[in-house]
Amino acid sequence: MSHETFPESIDLTGKVAVVTGSGRGLGLAYATALARAGAAVVVNDLDGDVAEQAAKSITEAGGRAVAEAVAVGTSEAAQALVDRAVAEFGRLDVLVTNAGILRDKVLWKMTDEDFDAVVATHLRGTFTCARAAAIRMREQGEGGSLIMIGSPAGQRGNFGQTNYAAAKAGIAAMVRTWSMELARNGITVNAVVPVAATAMTETIPVFAPFIEAMKQGRPLPDFLRKGEGFGTAEDCAALVPFLASDAARGITGQCIGIGGDKLALWSHPQETAVAYADGGWTPEAIAATWATSVGREPQTVGIPAPAVPAGSGQ
Repeated sequence: MSHETFPESIDLTGKVAVVTGSGRGLGLAYATALARAGAAVVVNDLDGDVAEQAAKSITEAGGRAVAEAVAVGTSEAAQALVDRAVAEFGRLDVLVTNAGILRDKVLWKMTDEDFDAVVATHLRGTFTCARAAAIRMREQGEGGSLIMIGSPAGQRGNFGQTNYAAAKAGIAAMVRTWSMELARNGITVNAVVPVAATAMTETIPVFAPFIEAMKQGRPLPDFLRKGEGFGTAEDCAALVPFLASDAARGITGQCIGIGGDKLALWSHPQETAVAYADGGWTPEAIAATWATSVGREPQTVGIPAPAVPAGSGQ
């Protein structure tokens, strides 16, 4: 497999990675990018045929990959993935937690099952896989990379995605926590916040015509690739081998956005305005000062809708 899209310093030869939910889409792009950089990869998908086909696409291009079909979420599934990496390739150096599902509904229509299924896969699945990987990496004593997949919904909230946004926000919080806990072991922990044309974004009306045009071979316009940071799954993939490499040894606890032509660092939550009252606050004092003190510039919520420029042809 050719390394021409990677600088010589990004060489993952000898490293072993597990990528959950990597049978198609973003997950497959991550797994393929890792293999191109020289890593051996355990490809995971709930569907065994999809996982096998994804692994085959990597090996036929000259990479090293095996498939492990398991539903991410349980401790047993996480251990099976780690065990497969060790059995096939002798070690584990990189974990990418991409597996996820959607059950979008507004709050008053969301069922317990809708909520629990998404949290089990995204949040608990990230936790169980990261725990199993961290245990193995600590035993090896040679460091490692935990690369968790976040979402703009987890950073900003998103209409109809109580479950998904909550899980992705939880992943960002776990990343910050684990980066502290695993620092002494040389294990970096970061979140990738991708934006790409996927089966999910195809359903967003403003994106749909551009994605359809892209499928027909036309490039995405600059206002999407640069302004919105929106592109293909492959556009998001470069960040993963970088974070898995020695070039990123000093980067941990970060949420990093990538999409289209855009690379971005997300801020951590922090106080943006403060006010003080001698002896403490009363409800009346808060009401009297809110609008002219801490509430003067309220924080916005949601993922901003892209504005289609005039003359874009759509």
